[in-house]
This record gives sequence, structure tokens and C-alpha cells, in this order.
Amino acid sequence: MTFSRRDFMKVTAGAGAMAAIGQLGRTTAMAAPSGSYRAMVGVFLFGGNDSWNMVIPTDARHAQYLASRGTVGIAASRLTSLTGAAYALHPAMAALRPIWDEGSLGLVLNAGTLYAPLTKATYQSRADLRPMNLLSHSDEQSHWQGMRARDFATDGFMGRLTDKMGVSSIPSMISIAGSNLAVIGKTSSALVLPSTGTLSRSGYSNTSNAANNAKNSALTAFSSATGLGDVAEASARDINASYNQATTANGIISAASALDGYFVNPTTGAALTSDVARQLMRVARMIDARGSLGHGRQTFFVSQGGFDNHSGQTNGGNNDTGTHANLLGDLAMALAGFHRAMQSIGMAENVTSFTMSDFGRTYRGNAQNGTDHAWGGNHLVMGGNVTPGGIFGAYPDPVLGGATDVSSEGRFVPAVAQEEYIGAIARWHGVSDADMPYVFPNWSTWSTAGRAPLGLFRT
Repeated sequence: MTFSRRDFMKVTAGAGAMAAIGQLGRTTAMAAPSGSYRAMVGVFLFGGNDSWNMVIPTDARHAQYLASRGTVGIAASRLTSLTGAAYALHPAMAALRPIWDEGSLGLVLNAGTLYAPLTKATYQSRADLRPMNLLSHSDEQSHWQGMRARDFATDGFMGRLTDKMGVSSIPSMISIAGSNLAVIGKTSSALVLPSTGTLSRSGYSNTSNAANNAKNSALTAFSSATGLGDVAEASARDINASYNQATTANGIISAASALDGYFVNPTTGAALTSDVARQLMRVARMIDARGSLGHGRQTFFVSQGGFDNHSGQTNGGNNDTGTHANLLGDLAMALAGFHRAMQSIGMAENVTSFTMSDFGRTYRGNAQNGTDHAWGGNHLVMGGNVTPGGIFGAYPDPVLGGATDVSSEGRFVPAVAQEEYIGAIARWHGVSDADMPYVFPNWSTWSTAGRAPLGLFRT
């Protein structure tokens, strides 16, 4: 069989020193898309965010919310109210209230993995229409990132989106959260940046270590390969291109930037130090450098972990303190800082950030002040082009065992499919109607028969 350059890179990208540089992408020419620059920034909340405590009803439903949530319910007096809305945010997310008030924050209610439209009755009677392996962390992460609810995914929606938009000498698809499925394309790959430090060969600076010296000498020799055949020479070119990409990226992420000054605690003025804040700082820097990188579109993947809180989600009492509150506080301040940074460079209307997570949590809190794996959940979408005051989807009946609860604990059938939610962002980003089925393999199910992308944006 013929062993192509692509085959070789697939084999070598995950091994040894190539693991650090093989994800940096290939070098082919790309013309910037027509129209204005746009960027999408996906923030994946790993572990399954209890989004029923992230977005909370404040009307008559709040009494039933408290009754059903039990050990994790939050009193109305503690919530971060949202002007003109029947919903509030978690008390720890007060940093986002000004973003809502200026019309740059939207709410997506009860979104999740769906293979086909489902009701509680069809969920119970049609196992062939259910997503595979619901409630599994790994499978639901794959469903969100790969957009294949009943199939195994080997590539992700951001990667496939980039396939259609092309790649450049410095990839326009950038992850600050590792080589996740979302950023694996069929023909494109991501620039993977660390949240701290710079890109380098593993062990390169440790010249006193004989093994590292030997490894780096071998890489240097291989990257200079000549006369060793097409595969070796093509691989050498890719290695050198990756080194060049790393040099360019390092110059951006290590230089002083005024944008970092927007990432501060709005109450204390202290610099933010959470990992999600550091990731978004680097996204802001790469967006600021879009012109020198030649990017007309950019796609980013960042993450925050720690949301699998089966116990100790709250500290009891008013339930607005504890592990979950700390996570949501860090997320809110990081998103607010990122938005202000985008405003400072005139890019707020050109950048949309949005949340994803494995799944929602059970509506009913458990005896350990925690929650368990569930299904649908709420999400945030932020940017200067977002529909002001936009609330999309449908909040479920908060009565346990109600119309959309497939259990007695509050595992709700999603009202909004991932394709309807993220598909709207992809269209705004510039994906053509003809390419939507490539980016979202189940697109036809969610673009016909009365289903359509959410109206998340003003234009």
C-alpha cells in the first residue's frame, strides 16, 4: 500500500516529541473569507455543569424550583437578577450582569444531545431514537464535540468547520485546552497552545540530560532530512513548519499585552488567576494578532474542569457558596474580562463565545449536597452581535416526573438540539448552507420540519 504524507503524520503526531508539535497543523495557502472578521470561542465545562443553578427562574416557578431542587436550591433573594427577564444567574455570576444589561449576553434553555425530536413518550418507547450512552461523560463529551449522537466520532465540529474554511501557515483553529475532539478535522488541525508558558520541544532546555540531548539531536537531524525519500522530506518540512508556527505563537503569547489588564476581579481589582481566565487571555491575544496572522476567521476551544459534583456542590445554608459557586464565579469573571478586552480593540461584535458541557445535572439535589448525571441543560452565549435580552429554548416543567422528565429526579428531554444552538453560531461565523451538513452530520433533522437554528444574533 502507498504510505502517504498524511498517513505518516497521523502515525507520528501522537508519539514522543512529535506530540507537542504534530498538532500545530499543515501549511497550505488560505484566502481570508469575504466580509468582516469573525471568531467563535467555545468554552467547554467538563464534568457536567449544574446549569439549573446557573440560570434560575424568578417568577412563580421559583417556588417549585426550590421544592424540587431540595438540597441545592438557592433562595430568590440571593440571585443575580437580569433586567427585564424572568430568569436570574447564580449569585456568583454577578460579573455578567453588566454584559446582560448592555445587550451582549443571551440564554439558551434546556439544550442537549438529540438524534431526533423526542418527547417523554417517544423516549420511553423508541430506544432507536435516543442518543447512545446518555449520562456517560466520555460519550456525551463526544456527542457535543463530534455532533454524532448515535455514532462514533473521529472528528469534531470545529475541525470540520475549518476544513471548509481552509487552513493557513498559522492555523486559524486554536485550542488552549489540549487536543480535544472538537478541533480534529478531516483535513485540518489545530494550533494547540498552553494556558501558561510557551511551546517548546519537551526537555529541550535540559542540556544536562543525556537522553533529552539524544532525542533533540535526533529531531534536529530528522528535520534537516534530505535525500531520504519523499516521506522523510515531507515530514521534515512539517516539523520545520511546526517550529516556525511555535516561534510565531510564542512571540504573541509571551509579549506584554494591555489586554491582560481587563481580566480582573470587578470587586477587588485583583488580577484573575483561574485557568479559564488564563486561557481566555491567550484567546484575546491571538484575536488581537489576527491581522499579522492573516486570519479572516478564527475558531477557539477553551475549557474549565471540575463540574462533576456528586457531593459538596454547595456548602448548605443558602446554597450559593461551595465548589460550584467558585467555578461559576471564575467563569463569569473570565468571560466578562474577555468581553471587555474585545471591546477595547473594537472586536466585541465580531466575536461570539458560548458554553458547552457534558450534560445537565439532575434537578433534584442528592443527600450529599450534590447532583447526579442528567441530560438537557442551560447555556450562555456572549458577544456584541447577540440578540439583546435573547432567551431561547424552553425551560422545563420544574415538577419532578413532569412532562419532560424521563426519571423522577429531573432528567429533562432537551428542548433544543445542539445543532440548533451551535449551528446558529456556525452560520454567523460564515459556514454556508451547503456546508452545514458536512459540519453537522445530522443537520437535515434540525433544519427541516419546523426546526431551525436559533435566532441568537441581531444580524
